[in-house]
Amino acid sequence: MIEHITSLKNPKVAAWKGLKDRKGRKATGCFLVEGRKMVAEVLDSDFTVTAVLTAEGYEPDFALPAGMPRYVLPEHVFAAVCDTKTPQGVAAVVRMKDSMVTGRRLVALDGVQDPGNVGTILRTADAAGFDGVILSEQCADIFSPKLLRATMGSIFRMPAAVTPDLAGTLSALRDEQGFSVISSQLDGTPFYERAPVGERFVLVIGSEGNGVTDAVKAAATHRVRLPMRGGAESLNAAVAAGIMMYELTKDME
Repeated sequence: MIEHITSLKNPKVAAWKGLKDRKGRKATGCFLVEGRKMVAEVLDSDFTVTAVLTAEGYEPDFALPAGMPRYVLPEHVFAAVCDTKTPQGVAAVVRMKDSMVTGRRLVALDGVQDPGNVGTILRTADAAGFDGVILSEQCADIFSPKLLRATMGSIFRMPAAVTPDLAGTLSALRDEQGFSVISSQLDGTPFYERAPVGERFVLVIGSEGNGVTDAVKAAATHRVRLPMRGGAESLNAAVAAGIMMYELTKDME
């Protein structure tokens, strides 16, 4: 089904524009993904796509599911809907879903607020072979446009769940499932001298400004820091997470 919409005042257009904001996403239960790669990836995932939007003159070079609603918009209307300054001509409206995070190798984010950092950590966790990401409620919204772009599609493969009680969740993983809880903090022991963590572990990355909260530190079995051999006091959260994720999984097949 293809429908042409030409007016910025159309109610559908107003709703799609609202998906740029957390309030609009929460009200509709949907989010918007932009660009050929992201749309192709979400269509190939277990997320539910409710509509595909294309700019006039753009024809997708990938198959759309039979019966998928498609809306064709003039360039100025399509640009108003999208968050990027130079949209690629295709976007998709996607329904949010709750993910179940399971597995042996997890990442937990304790108040990481920069969407670029959160998205990059999700993408790196996907690349490094982790099984899922747990986020505190103080983290950036995982469905924000900037965060989605930073994941480069990994959001559709890497289970991610938000918990209202990160310390409690980590304590349960430690006590009930035998996880090592590795807290990354500036006053920890040297990362490369850490005690063995075993096959089940969760790596905790704290917020950019304040680090890991005291409640989460209390749940940790390991408290570690990366060496700062130069003049810098700390690393960007996503960079630090990437180094430790790859180190922790370097012996994986």
